[in-house]
Amino acid sequence: MRFAPSPTGALHIGGVRTALFNYLFAKKHKGKFILRIEDTDQTRFVEGAEKYIRESLEWCGIAPEESPWNGGDFAPYRQSERKEIYKQYAQKLIDEGNAYLAFDTPEELDEMRERLKEAGVATPQYNAAARLTMKNSLTLSPDEVEAKIKAGEPYVVRFKVDPKEEVRLNDMIRGWVHVHGSTLDDKVLMKSDGLPTYHLANIVDDHLMKITHVIRGEEWLPSAPLHVLLYKYLGFEATMPRFAHLPLILKPDGNGKLSKRAADKAGFPIFPLNWNDPQTSELSTGFKEAGYLPDALINFLAFLGWNPGTEQEIFSLEELAEAFSLEKVNKAGTKFDLDKINWFNQQYLKTKSPQEIAPQIRNDLKEGFGISCSDETAQAIFKLLFERVTFIHEMAPNALFLFQNPKEYDEKVASKKWNEEAQKAVTLFADAIKDQQNISAEAAKELFFGLMEENGIKAGKNMQALRLVITGAGSGPDLMEIISIMGGKAIYERINYSVDQLK
Repeated sequence: MRFAPSPTGALHIGGVRTALFNYLFAKKHKGKFILRIEDTDQTRFVEGAEKYIRESLEWCGIAPEESPWNGGDFAPYRQSERKEIYKQYAQKLIDEGNAYLAFDTPEELDEMRERLKEAGVATPQYNAAARLTMKNSLTLSPDEVEAKIKAGEPYVVRFKVDPKEEVRLNDMIRGWVHVHGSTLDDKVLMKSDGLPTYHLANIVDDHLMKITHVIRGEEWLPSAPLHVLLYKYLGFEATMPRFAHLPLILKPDGNGKLSKRAADKAGFPIFPLNWNDPQTSELSTGFKEAGYLPDALINFLAFLGWNPGTEQEIFSLEELAEAFSLEKVNKAGTKFDLDKINWFNQQYLKTKSPQEIAPQIRNDLKEGFGISCSDETAQAIFKLLFERVTFIHEMAPNALFLFQNPKEYDEKVASKKWNEEAQKAVTLFADAIKDQQNISAEAAKELFFGLMEENGIKAGKNMQALRLVITGAGSGPDLMEIISIMGGKAIYERINYSVDQLK
């Protein structure tokens, strides 16, 4: 299996899904996952894009086994380094009458399209009919062609499509696709700069690299008939891979293909990692920097167009590979569901250990709020909050009440629960706990309920008042765990402060 992105910018999340499906299929069938950089379009090359692709796949946990940066049996893996290979196959097509040289200038091509439009042709193409009116090796004599080449006139190599050809393709997702040759145009196979187009290069490379299956986006489906013909006329028909064209990822409302503009408008990332566009200097936030966990993103992407057919939703990468099959990939486009990816992130956050997350909590508190805390306290914060947040970065701001006096108090709770009895209850508790710096949640609960019973006060009735003076809120995480994290002295000081504020 191969994933073959072009280094023309940041890797779109749709590209990550394509890479993932290729990876899962390869692992399921004990094959190899190869990455090939398709950089033959040098006019669109973007500095740093290849490095970005590599780092994105590595962060997602689906790094290729063979690639430009770790080699393999079929190196080189950059198409720009394979130019001489493509020339041989282009020449084979020319020699056998299946391709030709075209010397048409951009102006002449524009004139041809205008001429066809005026003649009532809805979609003007350089096809079997138009080619006979143009400047190419089919309409020029051999001497004229040779003279133009010697004079250095630029030319391209075009595929010669037989308009009587019937193309049939059995796509693994969409079933049989039938296309008549008369609807196809003579695509450019080699550009005037000597580099191949995607059409020729990917066919040659897939053949030489022994690719058995091509899984790619739906947008490549219109090009598939041309590719089938290239396999046939290059003599590769016996080893032609099976094709599978993945459904589009749609906007959250299902209205059209997901784009960067749509993602920006809806307030979620479109790229796996931060991308600083070298051409516009625009910084786009990535899923990583937005707080998403790679396992959650991968699990979510697997379900964009595929379903295991069971109730199970949480899968490890190994489990996904075991369950994955192209037969269960949908034909129809699939919506990008922001609520669903947030749910996945929350589920994966719950699987993390306190020791794993504590360093980030400590760093976020220090960098964001100037608060220092121990690793033990950071671990306790994780245990307190992990079921109440979606992202790790939400823990520090949600834990501020542990270190800072309340700036305000829940008015509704204060008006109903704050009275003389409540003040007496919390003051008794403050005095009793002030010297118990290390107290467990269980011990704190026993202390509070014991004190209330001794003084004839209903504990349940005044529990919310205790929360109010400690946190300022009427609800929240487990109160006794909060008391345990803060310790006796801090609780004593916090209660006395709040009692003064509530007078």
